[in-house]
Amino acid sequence: MQFGPDFGWLKRLMPRGLYGRAVLILLLPVFTMVLVVTVMFLQRHFEDVTRQMTASVAVDLSFVERRIDQAPNMITAEIAARDLSANLDLQFEMPGAPVADSRVFYDVSGRIVADELRDRLRGLVAVELGDLRQVRLGMNGAFGPYTLTFQRSRVSASNPHQLLVLLGFTAALMTVVAGIFLRNQLRPIRRLALAAEDYGRGRVTPYRPGGAIEIRSAGTAFLDMRNRLERLAEQRGMMLSGISHDLRTPLTRLQLGLSMLSPDVEPDAEEITAMRRDVDEMSRMINAFLAFARDAAQDGAAAEQVALLPFLQRIIDDAARSGQEIELLAPGVTPQDSATFRPDMLRRAVENLIGNARRYGSNTRIELAPSPRAVRITVEDDGPGIPEDRYEEALRPFSRLDPGRSRNKGEGAGLGLAIAADTARMLGGQLRLGRSADLGGLRAEIAFPR
Repeated sequence: MQFGPDFGWLKRLMPRGLYGRAVLILLLPVFTMVLVVTVMFLQRHFEDVTRQMTASVAVDLSFVERRIDQAPNMITAEIAARDLSANLDLQFEMPGAPVADSRVFYDVSGRIVADELRDRLRGLVAVELGDLRQVRLGMNGAFGPYTLTFQRSRVSASNPHQLLVLLGFTAALMTVVAGIFLRNQLRPIRRLALAAEDYGRGRVTPYRPGGAIEIRSAGTAFLDMRNRLERLAEQRGMMLSGISHDLRTPLTRLQLGLSMLSPDVEPDAEEITAMRRDVDEMSRMINAFLAFARDAAQDGAAAEQVALLPFLQRIIDDAARSGQEIELLAPGVTPQDSATFRPDMLRRAVENLIGNARRYGSNTRIELAPSPRAVRITVEDDGPGIPEDRYEEALRPFSRLDPGRSRNKGEGAGLGLAIAADTARMLGGQLRLGRSADLGGLRAEIAFPR
């Protein structure tokens, strides 16, 4: 059941495009303002001012009318009327040409002039306003009919058409300028819509954010989303390639070992141990792949306010339980200093950096340096480090710069730095690699907004 009037017809008349609606929003206030100003101007200018001017002229006309009516005879009345009319800038004719009520339709002030003269002149019979340059009055006096003529400018305010035309022209000009400006503002929205539509169809269209701050923010968010989707697609392909590549060697060894088994000969304990080691290695690889895929998919959980120093201290304490000593540097940091992030994501990233440091070095150091706007967590080691020209390669998923040494240490997926880099991006920051000035090994720094 519907209550109240139905405005569905109004919605059907409204433009459907953003440009049309924006222009409508722009034009309605402009033309409403012009209409209100025009109405107020007409009311004040044509009514009040015209009424005052007509009353002033009516005093002169009434004086001429009284002199005619008070004259002893017609000749004396005509002589006195002509003399007064000449002094008052009036034209007197007796009896004069016939006068009929007339007024052009667009003569707004003519009605006010006629009404005011009829109220103040007793002998007024007709008011002729057909000629906008003069006013002819048909009078009926004591000695018969006569006419009085005077300039229209004496009873009407100066012609306001110039002001109205100027007002309309200014409104039209400002509307055109605003329309051009609005069109320029809507162009980035169209470009963003086309880029999103092309990407939905599988085409990557070059796009650069532009326009107002809000449109730039939307464009930047679209680029981040597109880059993230492309990165996920790339990581999926690399994960499948890495799984097939890394599992091929232990599977081959298992097949070879199984083919050499015989039901008549008791299996060698070393062969069973080797096959179990291959199975454990494959299980570890698959778990690493699944963990990376899980971290890449869990991107929508809510962040929370976390105290930084206790958070890192718990990570260091857990590492100490496994026999790893880590030095923590947090100059000037209090237990109350906090930041907003997902603790599970950041914990996994820091633990991966610690694992890399333990795998390639013997000493590990973590430095916490919060600022008013950002947080920096640095993990350094005394290992061999990474050449500067291979930083980008080291951040790729499933990339191992030294596969042999990594495998001897019990790992082999090549996901530590990739997980840390993805975590930093999800937190709105980045992972920067460098060389430790004190320890000489790798320096990995996670920086993200606070």
